[in-house]
Amino acid sequence: MTTWRRWIVDGRSGRNHWKACFAGWLLTAAAVLLAGPDAEPKFYPDLEILGETNRSALSYQPGEEMIFTFKLNDAKNIPENSVLRFTRRGDDGKTFQGKVPASETLTVRTSLDKAGFVNVEVMLTDEAAHPLLRHNGRNNKIAFYAGAAVHPEELSDCGEPADFDAFWARQKERLASVPFKDQTECKLVRTIEGKGKIYQVSIPCAGPRPATGYLTVPDNAGEKSLPARIEFYGYGAYPQTMPGSVTPGQLVLRINAHGQELGRDEAYYKEFFESIKSRGYSYAFDPEQNKDPENCFFNGMVLRVLRAMEYLKSRPEWNGKDLIAAGGSQGGLQTMWAAALDPDVTVALPSITWCCDLAGASKAGRLTGGWRLQYVPELDYYDPVFMAKRIKNAEVKIQRAGLGDYTCPPSGLAISYKNLATPKKSIRWVQGSDHGFVPKKSEVIVWSTIEKE
Repeated sequence: MTTWRRWIVDGRSGRNHWKACFAGWLLTAAAVLLAGPDAEPKFYPDLEILGETNRSALSYQPGEEMIFTFKLNDAKNIPENSVLRFTRRGDDGKTFQGKVPASETLTVRTSLDKAGFVNVEVMLTDEAAHPLLRHNGRNNKIAFYAGAAVHPEELSDCGEPADFDAFWARQKERLASVPFKDQTECKLVRTIEGKGKIYQVSIPCAGPRPATGYLTVPDNAGEKSLPARIEFYGYGAYPQTMPGSVTPGQLVLRINAHGQELGRDEAYYKEFFESIKSRGYSYAFDPEQNKDPENCFFNGMVLRVLRAMEYLKSRPEWNGKDLIAAGGSQGGLQTMWAAALDPDVTVALPSITWCCDLAGASKAGRLTGGWRLQYVPELDYYDPVFMAKRIKNAEVKIQRAGLGDYTCPPSGLAISYKNLATPKKSIRWVQGSDHGFVPKKSEVIVWSTIEKE
């Protein structure tokens, strides 16, 4: 049985994808321009918006009033003429906006008549609605991304392909037809004295490119002595960099999503990342390409995940028992693929999992954001909400689900959690969090079937 727990904790800022970083740069540039050519942009590093609901955020009943309240943490240093500005959206399709002077407490009252989520995004702005910034890096807006829900545990997926399992059986057959054990390149690139060794690996794979990444092996690793861990990265077209350390007591393989060669020059990567675009779309975003599920970008990406795990399990240092998969956003998506398609995975640690319930917006009218693939039915083969039904052996701990994250909407995370077939699962909901930002203090709700979570 799932247990629910709730507490207030200190949060930590998470990683965001490159697009959010670029958006932050644009906001900073705008602040400079608005201030004038010779003016320094004004930052407010100590200002935070505090938000809460009148009851625990995931406990509302249909039609029950939800009361959100927001205020600044520092009443003495409020920027002149600043405003707390909000937008309310929800799975009911309703939207409304408002604002109050930043010196006042903002109260937003709303409700939802059916199972689903409400999103209230609040931002500190000037009178002209320009966001005020805490610094010039990523996640730099002074904002709070609140959410609340009615019966989120009752949400359901939109239906999977009838041949889902047959499709993946065919993909595994394709992978098995490509040998790798004698063809894998494993090149020592760094020795850290007293710690261990770092290797570049390139593993032959079905699909257009090999699986590539960095393997770290601690010193004195005996045969069958170590648990193994595979780690995946968030979305981005960038070179994979060598890790700076070796994890004690673990055999760790970190792979990139693309099958890029490692350690190449800037010209190679510029050409490579252009080559994986499709019809001007960034990788994986072309809806026409995605209509061919055996040749879309995700297909090769899954095959590289499976092949990398095969290689990791073939290492003499692996203890043959413990296999951990971990990653956030796109890495969370890959983590769910790994646990669903390889029953040897014992622990899965996805976070802010991307691409859950891709059909939800068009088929069920659920709220979503802008950083989402355009839905085509063929993407259902890759959707974590359907992968979750195949995860029967691994202990799955969803590290973070933001109640204000509409890159990875909370409805999709709730359905993914519900569909997990494993008896050991948990999910950690964070109030006020979007995809990259985590407030310093907010409500955290844990659903769990794991004792002593």
